[in-house]
Amino acid sequence: MRRRRAVRESASIEPPPGYYVAGGEPPDAAQRVLILDWIVSRRIASGWRVESRSGSQVVLVRGQPVNHVLHAFLTVFSCLAWGIVWAVAALVNRVERVALTVDAQGRVVTVSAP
Repeated sequence: MRRRRAVRESASIEPPPGYYVAGGEPPDAAQRVLILDWIVSRRIASGWRVESRSGSQVVLVRGQPVNHVLHAFLTVFSCLAWGIVWAVAALVNRVERVALTVDAQGRVVTVSAP
């Protein structure tokens, strides 16, 4: 049985060589889109999903929000026993958002959002 290698979160988000024009010129709009595509594909491989996207910016999300209505019904119908599971799910589950932008020099700027 073959094991799948996990993508490390600490991997560099800088694009590989070849995405930039030789001579140190800043990348044009098409190259910035390629850089962003490469970064997004790396993040998707590590469990993120795309929430929104524009030309040179993308918002990525990881995690799922807790369905409080479902947990409320389960808590009522189980005579409050499900409340423990609901409390743990609400405390442990986190939703993370990250906005990635490629600037005019081709650098990837990461901004964490609440």
